[in-house]
Amino acid sequence: MATRGLDQLNVGRATQHEGFLRHDRYRWLKIAFAVSGVAILIYAFDDPQPRANGGSIYGYTLGTIGAALIIWLTLLGIRKRAMTSGRWSLKAWTSAHVYLGLSLVVIGTLHTGFQFGWNIHTLAYALMMIVIISGIFGITAYASIPRLLSNNRGETTQVQMLDSLRQLDRQLHDAAQPLDHSHAELVRMSIEDDPFAGGLIARLTGRYPKCATRAAQAAIRAETGPEPALGGGDPLEKIDVLLERKESALARVRRHLQLKALLEIWLYVHVPLTFALIAALIAHIIVVFFYW
Repeated sequence: MATRGLDQLNVGRATQHEGFLRHDRYRWLKIAFAVSGVAILIYAFDDPQPRANGGSIYGYTLGTIGAALIIWLTLLGIRKRAMTSGRWSLKAWTSAHVYLGLSLVVIGTLHTGFQFGWNIHTLAYALMMIVIISGIFGITAYASIPRLLSNNRGETTQVQMLDSLRQLDRQLHDAAQPLDHSHAELVRMSIEDDPFAGGLIARLTGRYPKCATRAAQAAIRAETGPEPALGGGDPLEKIDVLLERKESALARVRRHLQLKALLEIWLYVHVPLTFALIAALIAHIIVVFFYW
């Protein structure tokens, strides 16, 4: 009995920590495959005249299913505000959102009958595909970036990493007192420089070409040589070592911010394009039923 209870506890824990992609043994992936398979099978045996198109009975059926799916998929943002468990837990809803969203590639494409042109109908289809692609990027980001964040951060938090930068600046300020004016000016530039300036592009790429700390460290390293010693008597060598430490700490913090930006930036594409898709979908339906 004890062994059985332990096994049930382990199963419960495994289920609790199961990712949304694997939820309930890939239940929604199987459903999405089944729906897509049935849609492809019917399309293969359907013979509308003069050719397959969204205006056939099958086309209208797929269009209705696709439109309903799109509206339902947009409700995930509302669902996130209600933390519940069970069959329609947030994890289950997210899993369904991912896999049923991917099934729209099949449903939407077959609905068009592969008839495309410069019109509102193709625009709605194109927006749907872009939203799906951005969603795939988001899935990839959420599957990989948290682990990269943890590896980069180690045992420290973002606040602690920023505190270490401030401590290095204080050490640099004190160590620069014996330096001559030119060397002290390099240190001052490093301390006063905004280490995260450069905007969104710099944060996403992790490239900061105007980094004053890197410039100061390179200038001083040219004078101290390749192996400065912190415990030596030369204050310039002490500055060199501290700048090297600061540059390493900066790289770590910038990498952290880069990963967080990559984790969040796709939403600034996915969400607005989803609303654009709904607008194009409404226009598509109005044109079909009232002007076609």
